[in-house]
Amino acid sequence: ECQWKGPFYFIQGADPQFGLMKSWAHGDTENGDDEWGEEIKLAEQAVQAINKLNPKPKFFVLCGDLVHGMPGTRWKKNQEQDLKDVLKNTDQDIPLVFVSGNHDIGNTPTRETIDDYCKNWGDDYFSFWVGGVFFLVLNSQLYCDSSKCPELRQAQDAWLDEQLAAAVNQKCKHIIVFQHIPLFLSKPDEDNDYFNLDKSVRQEIMEKFHKAGISAVFSGHYHRNAGGSYKGLEMVVSSAIGCQLGQDTHGLRVVVVTEEKVVHRYYSLTELGSQGIEKELLDMLAKQK
Repeated sequence: ECQWKGPFYFIQGADPQFGLMKSWAHGDTENGDDEWGEEIKLAEQAVQAINKLNPKPKFFVLCGDLVHGMPGTRWKKNQEQDLKDVLKNTDQDIPLVFVSGNHDIGNTPTRETIDDYCKNWGDDYFSFWVGGVFFLVLNSQLYCDSSKCPELRQAQDAWLDEQLAAAVNQKCKHIIVFQHIPLFLSKPDEDNDYFNLDKSVRQEIMEKFHKAGISAVFSGHYHRNAGGSYKGLEMVVSSAIGCQLGQDTHGLRVVVVTEEKVVHRYYSLTELGSQGIEKELLDMLAKQK
C-alpha cells in the first residue's frame, strides 16, 4: 500500500502488562505477579471497544510490555497465553501489530530471549505500508542495553538506515515509528531516567529521525501520557491499558493520519467503548474521500 488513498486511522495501545497491578499494589514487582484477572478484564474491554468502532481502524498496535513476567520467570507463559486468548477476539479485519518491551525480552536482552519473543509475537523489528504511509516497528531494548547481543543492535541499525533511505525515495506521506521506550518524556534534552532513552543514544536517534522526515514516534513504557517534540518530530507517550502509575485512565489512543498531519487523542476504555470516536476526528476521516 505505497500509494496515498485518503485519510485513515489506527489504534495504539501500550502495556497491557498482565501481572503488574497486583505486584505493584504489593510492592513486589519481582515475583508478586501471580494474579492478573484485573488486566484480563481491561484487555477484554479494550478489544470490545475497538471492535465496535465504525469505520474500522486500519490496525491495532500494542507498544510493548505485553505481560509483566520477565523472560524465564514463573508466570510468563500463562500470562502470554491469557493475553493471546483475549486478543483472539479482535475483529478479524483489524490486524494486530506487536512491539517488544523490556518485560517481553528482558532489560538486557539476549539472542535467546529475542528469538523466544519472535516465535510468540512476530519479528522484533519490521516495517509496513498502509495507504501511502510508512511504519517502522523498532526494538528499543537494543538501544538501552545490547551488551549481550551487540550484533543484533548493529543489524537493527543497518536495517533502519536502509529502510529510511528507501522511504525517502518512495515519497511516502508520513513515516511513523513505534517503539516501547520513549526517546524522551517531555523535553529532548531531559536527564536520563528509567523511562527514557539515554542521552548518548537519544540525540543520535532523534537527529536520524529528524533528517529522515519522520512525523511521529509512538511509545508506551511510562504508564502515563506524556510527550513533546524535537525539530518537528513529535514524541507521543501513551498510558497503559493495564496498570496506571499516574493519574491517567486505562485507555487507548486514536491516531488519525491525513495528508498533511498526524492527529491523535487518548480515550479512556470506557469512553471509547460507550461513545466511540468524537465527531471532529471522524470528520477528518471523511474529508478527502
